[in-house]
Amino acid sequence: MRPAMPDRSTHTAIFRVSFWLALAFALVMALLPHPPHLPINGLGDKFEHMLAFSTVAILGANGYPRVALPLLGERLSFLGALIEVCQSIPVLHRDCDIRDWLADTVAIIVALLLVRLVRDSRRTRARANGGANDGAGR
Repeated sequence: MRPAMPDRSTHTAIFRVSFWLALAFALVMALLPHPPHLPINGLGDKFEHMLAFSTVAILGANGYPRVALPLLGERLSFLGALIEVCQSIPVLHRDCDIRDWLADTVAIIVALLLVRLVRDSRRTRARANGGANDGAGR
């Protein structure tokens, strides 16, 4: 006998908690005057931005599947811009760089396009198998 799989609402809840934890981590790391050294530091600042925002975008899309992906992307991109504005505060000793915001936005777009492709693929497979829409949202 196979153990019961967690239902969709359990998965959604896990993604939502993960989304908020990842978002809080990204904000803290972005606004700390002297963030701790991480193993990925050697890969460059833009890589760190893209990793953070693609992760948050994927978690957000799965945690809030009924939110339109363009709306989620817009809000996350705005957050990236806001972080850059906050980094211009002198006491933080951080650098405001529009290229960081562009890296954030590119990562968000790519991540959400991948989410869209997966959702479309699942929907097509469900229809081919005679099932209803999987309810993955937009």
